[in-house]
Amino acid sequence: MSLSHFDPLANLRMFEDAFSRFLSEPQSNRPWSPAVDVYETENELVLKADLPDVDQKEIDVRVENQTLTIAGVRNFERTENQKGFHRIERNYGKFVRSFAVPNTFDTEKIAAGYQNGVLTVTLPKKEAAKPRQIKIEVKS
Repeated sequence: MSLSHFDPLANLRMFEDAFSRFLSEPQSNRPWSPAVDVYETENELVLKADLPDVDQKEIDVRVENQTLTIAGVRNFERTENQKGFHRIERNYGKFVRSFAVPNTFDTEKIAAGYQNGVLTVTLPKKEAAKPRQIKIEVKS
């Protein structure tokens, strides 16, 4: 019968190594979800999505069946002169966010703009949904 040396920390070292590699290597297959602010003004619904380092050509905005979908991809680009990363905390790869759009908004007149890494999507309210002031007649 042969004796082997038992290392109680072997599993911990394997976990630490795997976790370090997980943090130091880009995970382009891991989906991520950009932060989005949604607010309503008197005349429109506005969505602002944080998409830094996402090429405008990689962003897809569409509306189907009263659902607004923002999809795209942020690619990890490593150049030859870059040495090993110490930490990679930003997410890379594909993303998709979907939002239900109430019937009070006109999805035919949707507008989207992209500036400084922020995607802004605007949906105007339908005329029937806009607040209107009604004059009150005073009868004497």
